[in-house]
Amino acid sequence: MELLVAGESVAPELLADVATLGHAPRVVAVYRRDDLPAGTRDVVLALWRLADPGNVGTLLRTADAFGAAVALSAGCADPLGPRALRASAGAIFRVPLVAWDALPERRVALVAHGGTPLGDAGLDPPLALLLGAEREGLPDDLVARSHEVVTIPLPGDAESLNVAAAGAIALYELSRRPRV
Repeated sequence: MELLVAGESVAPELLADVATLGHAPRVVAVYRRDDLPAGTRDVVLALWRLADPGNVGTLLRTADAFGAAVALSAGCADPLGPRALRASAGAIFRVPLVAWDALPERRVALVAHGGTPLGDAGLDPPLALLLGAEREGLPDDLVARSHEVVTIPLPGDAESLNVAAAGAIALYELSRRPRV
């Protein structure tokens, strides 16, 4: 990958015209999609039809923090859209994106109710942690084909967690376990 060593000065008014935030950026960069990180890691967050770009970007940032890769199913928000990019805080440029058909063989479905409590589950990598769409969750066939089905127990009154919060908790739980 070639790195940009020189730049062009642009009038602040022009940057303000293309800005999507209240404050105009001071720097704009162009990045080719083909230059995004490739490969995989021992843990892959497999995102099933997450439509909210903020959740996709947040989960990319979380994957970056915990050393995971990310796979996006068809129907997921574009990880390079403005909201996803902002939420990823640059993680999109460090986290490998894995093709859905190249997920690790061992798959663990994270569901809102009825699974093994996350802390009790045997989650030895390599594995794909399947997270479902914000409203619908994972389809029954993906859950049925998973090696394990886990749930984050909620002692409070909330019905469920935001998908980005659930993914962060699951990756944190995995990070606490000794690597075999």
